[in-house]
Amino acid sequence: MDQVTAQTFVDSWVTAWNAHDLDALLAHFADDVTFRSPVAAQLLGGDGVIRGKGALRAYWEEGLRRIPDLRFEVVGSYVGVDCLVINYRNQKGGLVNEVLVFDGLLVADGYGTYLGEDANPAGAR
Repeated sequence: MDQVTAQTFVDSWVTAWNAHDLDALLAHFADDVTFRSPVAAQLLGGDGVIRGKGALRAYWEEGLRRIPDLRFEVVGSYVGVDCLVINYRNQKGGLVNEVLVFDGLLVADGYGTYLGEDANPAGAR
């Protein structure tokens, strides 16, 4: 992944999130994506591992339902080999890193990681 591709992805990603446009967001993810997040465990129960694009949509729909004021501000992005880290601040002011591993142009694996010990880092209601 190069810087131009990464920046294009980040711009599209944050625009889709801030518009709450799940179709635009999910267009970047493989059908068999795996996503891991402690917020997924909080919102849905279980181990926090989401498997498949349909399940990822359901998780994000529930997140948006429970966090209607969700908004992200990108702080920085970090490019690796077939991976990208998006460092952002959420609507609560909390710092989050989204670690995305690509298979070609699509995200195959993702990880939501949160700074600090907030029991409700995403601000779910």
